[in-house]
Amino acid sequence: MKIHILGASCAGSTTLGEALSTRLNIPYFDTDSFFWEKSAIPYTVKRDPALRNQMLKHELSQKEKYIVGGSLVSWGGEWKQLFNLAVFLYLPKEIRMERLVKREIERYGNDIYEDQQRHKLFLEFIDWASKYDDRSFTGRNIGIHENWLEGVNCPVIKIEGDTTVAERLMRVIDVVEHI
Repeated sequence: MKIHILGASCAGSTTLGEALSTRLNIPYFDTDSFFWEKSAIPYTVKRDPALRNQMLKHELSQKEKYIVGGSLVSWGGEWKQLFNLAVFLYLPKEIRMERLVKREIERYGNDIYEDQQRHKLFLEFIDWASKYDDRSFTGRNIGIHENWLEGVNCPVIKIEGDTTVAERLMRVIDVVEHI
């Protein structure tokens, strides 16, 4: 089983991926771990695309089963062929943005308000993430995800709304058991 989970920032890809990993005993890989270099200020230094692709492909090539969480839409067309199942998570903007602010506060505390650089990064991230539902936005958006999913060679589950992790887990498990 090779599963890809994607959606907007704070739609729940990592949470569902980790829950599935535990339940199915399949390793979980988060694209952020490959996309971003480790740096003094996290999530500010992008890794070279060829290197990040090579790194993730290397990790996956050593596994018969895996779960990849995060968007691969700009990583190249070959990624569309690597999965047995794709799971697309969609949450309304208001819920996602509330979760995103909460997550950023958990990660960085009051620095997102008090540290000038962290505050600037926070505002830029909020602005970027808030445009996901705008199909004309040139960054990652719902239309780009939907178009990408049309080209995958596996079944796609779309889970919409603020469902619990347990509900999402059961929806995916039900499909996995029939593949």
